[in-house]
Amino acid sequence: NRTTIADGNTWNHEHIALLGKALTGSVEEGYEIARHLADYVLIWGGGGGDDLAKSPHLARIANSVYRDHCPGDVTCRAFGFVDRKGTPSPMMEKSFLYNLHSHRIVPGVTADPEKFEPVYRSKYGKVRIYKILGVSRKSKRWVEENRQCDAGGWFCPGQYPPGLKEILGKKKDFAQLEDFNRGDSDAEYQKEYFENLNNPELARKRALKKIKEEGLDEPEKKKDPIPTKVKTLSDEEKVEIYSTWEDTEDTTLMWKIVNGNAVDDLERWLKSDPGAAWLRSADGRGPMWWAFESKNQDIVTILMKMGVPHSDMDKNGLTPVDLLKD
Repeated sequence: NRTTIADGNTWNHEHIALLGKALTGSVEEGYEIARHLADYVLIWGGGGGDDLAKSPHLARIANSVYRDHCPGDVTCRAFGFVDRKGTPSPMMEKSFLYNLHSHRIVPGVTADPEKFEPVYRSKYGKVRIYKILGVSRKSKRWVEENRQCDAGGWFCPGQYPPGLKEILGKKKDFAQLEDFNRGDSDAEYQKEYFENLNNPELARKRALKKIKEEGLDEPEKKKDPIPTKVKTLSDEEKVEIYSTWEDTEDTTLMWKIVNGNAVDDLERWLKSDPGAAWLRSADGRGPMWWAFESKNQDIVTILMKMGVPHSDMDKNGLTPVDLLKD
């Protein structure tokens, strides 16, 4: 019975930065932070605006407080995708979040069984929960014994356990440009940060130079004790998904992706969950209908290669091809 450490319980910018450092840092570093704060890790996956897609922003926030996170790279360009196919940079590939997000989905990626235990996966894999093994009982007990709440008992400002003293000692509290009353200035950081934002190409070159200087341009070969295969669906599974007509968060997301011609997002989603190609909403339509309706040939091609038919009818008797006539 412990409070979550994110989504509604982030105390301030520095707290978000600590979470960002845990998620976008290496597996070992992230684990050493998480085991003092939480019992479980919840990952939102499945493409679109999932946790991995948002993670470059988390890395930047982490670096704004922990300057050793992306040294010499204020906007943390070293963390992210290196192409439109969703290939991770070396830093992202080694991260805590990527490891759990891609567990047994991306070939060669598995969560360390000595650190994490998968305990829940939703039907289409959009929600995955891992139990953190080796949680610090000492930190857990300290937090419980040192809880400070107001008289009503509903407001309890968070406190970090001593187990995080070393990592917290590296932080530099973030200073907004409007913080005129602060005694110390962070002008150099702010200057370089906005230079990188205004000149992404310069920031990219700086990041690539940093990667090469640190010898990170060659990703380490992963050790996978258990062979991992790209997920495939049986014909029975395809029929089960395709014959279920309902409006869900997944169908809404799929409609947005197809209607917006977000090919890269779709490919990432289908790579982790091929069953999404067979989704159908309550009106009997699915991605193939929406792709024809939006005249998105690239998406039509992707779906056809996966075997999704284009001659089936929705509840009004219309096929995807019929929508081209509108």
